[in-house]
Amino acid sequence: MVAGTRIEQTLLAAVHRGDLPGCPPRLAEALHHAVFPGGARIRPRLCLAVAHACGDDAPATADGAAAAIELLHCASLVHDDLPCFDDAATRRGKPALHRAFGEPLAVLAGDALIVLAFQTLAHQAVAHPDRMGRLVGIVGDAVGVPRGIVAGQAWESEPEAALAEYQREKTGALFVAACMAGAAAAGADPAPWRALGERLGEAYQVADDLKDVAAEADELGKPTGQDVRRGRPSAAAELGIEGAVKRLEQLVAAAADAIPASPGADELRTLVLSEAKRLRPKSLARTAA
Repeated sequence: MVAGTRIEQTLLAAVHRGDLPGCPPRLAEALHHAVFPGGARIRPRLCLAVAHACGDDAPATADGAAAAIELLHCASLVHDDLPCFDDAATRRGKPALHRAFGEPLAVLAGDALIVLAFQTLAHQAVAHPDRMGRLVGIVGDAVGVPRGIVAGQAWESEPEAALAEYQREKTGALFVAACMAGAAAAGADPAPWRALGERLGEAYQVADDLKDVAAEADELGKPTGQDVRRGRPSAAAELGIEGAVKRLEQLVAAAADAIPASPGADELRTLVLSEAKRLRPKSLARTAA
């Protein structure tokens, strides 16, 4: 089964568990709105790609790890769009959750998705309890403090934030988790896979900073110009567009070089370099061409 199908089926099953009798109907609708249709599903696809490179001897466990990471990503988007943060009107080309269902349900749906991520991981990894502790630790570290996406969001409330630290927590944490969890789900040592996640996470954030200043809103699926408007750290602002593009290219090359020795290392390296071409905003890609 291809990675995309595995991810969507696991996510559908997870969200369906929140739609069983007894769940408030509008909350169930809000959960579905937050998860489907998805974006590029970059993080769960990366998780499964690493699991595949490591042998993928427990597909259900890898599917659970991938889905958990995507559910946490969706939760972070729901909270990120709230009026107290970005007050975004759209997400993934449709109304942001708080615009469609109101702020109270958006807060609750985001919270529910966080819990659902760990429920999904537990449900899918039941056949490999020996791997559960490590997976919960990896995924949990990516969410909270001191170096998870909650900490990354909190840096926006500090008087000053170093660009690298802000990006490492807010964006990089889930990329690190995707790589390490993919390895752990397949029974491999996750530690050597951290560097790949760190470099890909920073590359993705640099690309996102570029898109915020150079992409159209319909390409991004959310409002553009948010970094400048809210005075956030940004690679495009700090390095300039040309410098940020160069940094993106360096990070992608470093990510490919960071792939540990594994049965599927060559295939994964080809995939990373291929997928990286999608990161650059279309307008910049046209200019480069």
